[in-house]
This record gives sequence, structure tokens and C-alpha cells, in this order.
Amino acid sequence: MRVLIPSALHSYTRSGQVEACGATLDEVLFDLDRQYPGLRFRVIDEQRRVRRHIRLFVNGVSASALSQAMQPTDEVIIVQALSGG
Repeated sequence: MRVLIPSALHSYTRSGQVEACGATLDEVLFDLDRQYPGLRFRVIDEQRRVRRHIRLFVNGVSASALSQAMQPTDEVIIVQALSGG
């Protein structure tokens, strides 16, 4: 499936769009980490939760659980929230 990568993570993927596979969103993130070591840690914290500044979307809808079932035709978008003051 197609995964869109935010520019802040291009140092891992060298691209804004990559391919990954998995039966769940969590498996997709593990596959991304297999291909691009260290990427998953930038998205998921030590408690296996999506980091506060990251949002995940599947087919344009906010993903609420890493256990969400995935299809090969799905599109995942990783969005990095902007913050500051």
C-alpha cells in the first residue's frame, strides 16, 4: 500500500511516498521500520502509542487504533503536527 511520508521523515525514506504492507496499521509501521530503520520510533513511542505530534490517516480518515485492519489498496498518510509559540 502507498504510505505518504512527511518531509521531516524524508531523511529515513529519501522520498515523500513509499510502499509498505501489513494486515494492521501496526504491521504496516513495522514493515516501514524494516525498510527504513528508526522510522517507527519517530511515529510510535515506548508505550506503543502514536506520538503526540503525529497523526495517522487511512484513506483520508483519522486512524484511532494501531490494530486497525488494512487492505493492500489502502493509503496511509503520516502527518506531523506543527507546534510552537
